[in-house]
Amino acid sequence: MQQHALRIAVTGALALFAAQAMAAVSAAEAARLGKDLTCVGAEKAGNADGSIPAFSGKWLGAQANPGWKMNAGSHASDVYPNEKPLFVITAANMDQYAARLNDGQKALLKKYPSTYKMPVYQSRRDFRYPDYVCDTALENAKGAKVTDGGMGVDATTGAVPFPIPKSGTEALWNMLLPHRPFSVNTVRDNATVTSNGIIWGRLKSVGLTPAYDPKVRSKTSDGVYSYYMTSALLPEREKGGVTVSHEPYNFAKNYRLAWRYDPGTRRVRQVPGYGFDQPTAGVGGSMVIDEDRLFNGSPERYDWKLVGKREMYVPYNAYRVASPKLKYKDLLTPNHPNTEPMRYELHRVWVLEGKLKPGMRHLYSKRVMYLDEDSWHGLYSDQYDGQGKLWRAAVAHHYYSPDFSGWFNSTTFYHDLNSGSYVAYGMLNEQPKSDVLNAGGLKPEDFTADTARRAGK
Repeated sequence: MQQHALRIAVTGALALFAAQAMAAVSAAEAARLGKDLTCVGAEKAGNADGSIPAFSGKWLGAQANPGWKMNAGSHASDVYPNEKPLFVITAANMDQYAARLNDGQKALLKKYPSTYKMPVYQSRRDFRYPDYVCDTALENAKGAKVTDGGMGVDATTGAVPFPIPKSGTEALWNMLLPHRPFSVNTVRDNATVTSNGIIWGRLKSVGLTPAYDPKVRSKTSDGVYSYYMTSALLPEREKGGVTVSHEPYNFAKNYRLAWRYDPGTRRVRQVPGYGFDQPTAGVGGSMVIDEDRLFNGSPERYDWKLVGKREMYVPYNAYRVASPKLKYKDLLTPNHPNTEPMRYELHRVWVLEGKLKPGMRHLYSKRVMYLDEDSWHGLYSDQYDGQGKLWRAAVAHHYYSPDFSGWFNSTTFYHDLNSGSYVAYGMLNEQPKSDVLNAGGLKPEDFTADTARRAGK
């Protein structure tokens, strides 16, 4: 009943804004896609001094990875294996680069001046999306709309809905709906690193996003965006717990549904109000659900503002961070992860700010996210507490996966600037397989309460 009442209240409030649905861009603006803009809206040209190169898009799929075994769980293979850092940002020289750093990276450099470093490499923009993704993005530029006061989107699936965004809400939906694999099957490791040691977590995840099948094009009005089942393998106290969730395209018209199997009671129950700042499984309560991928789920609790575009040093081409050659004992150093295998590059990013709405509740009063112009994935998130002080800083590493010809998340590091602990979320290095992407073999009927019950036994 509580969830139903909340939905009625939110829907009623959003009705006031229904008439303000964003319109598509002009024909002249849409015509820029594939010309001076890439098909998803990034500036093709480099910057003034050439430190950001022009977009080359010279590689598609496995062209840079000869011998890659498609859709079989291949580990990331570095396509720039011989490159060395151009320079390294440290606490001693950070003032020289401050204009191109976010608050989270500045805070980490200051907090750990002897050990936290940012190795900066030559910027690379060498990968492109398949033609059908570009065609869909162009179609969306001409006709996609935000609906229900930002709670939903009317677009064609398979590519970002707003390659030329005009508002914070449009940019947020781009981050929520970039080009993704249509099926995922993976086991990933998590580690919460504290002054008292490491708390290990492990999650098995199976996901289906039907509309991202390369052979399918549909509309967001079809209802459910994705289906997921997550099973906890570690820590021991959470082992056997299973969560099945359905993610809608429109949070004003459809619930985000979730069912959880509890191995203690051997029962499945629906999870009310799933998402927001409920604790994430497998990390000892150090993360909340809606900060996976930096942000996910309903946008309803925040006012979203598109601040603009900046040139920034951001994590990019994170092949070494995901490499099976890098063992956890070498990655998970005290206070923060080992920064030596990380790769930062200078890129243009969209700055997206979310401020908690009056009367809404969340652990974070403000979130500032930095979205890659070439992929629309979030790279950084600075999260502020109820007093407006920077509390947590997330750094998300991605690499281009040939399995679906797009950027996919590797490990994300969530730093608690108060306690000094951090979470390494989604590690694959010591797993025998990486993510098995686009292998198919899943259907919506595989994601039900009964599925959760069977998986938990």
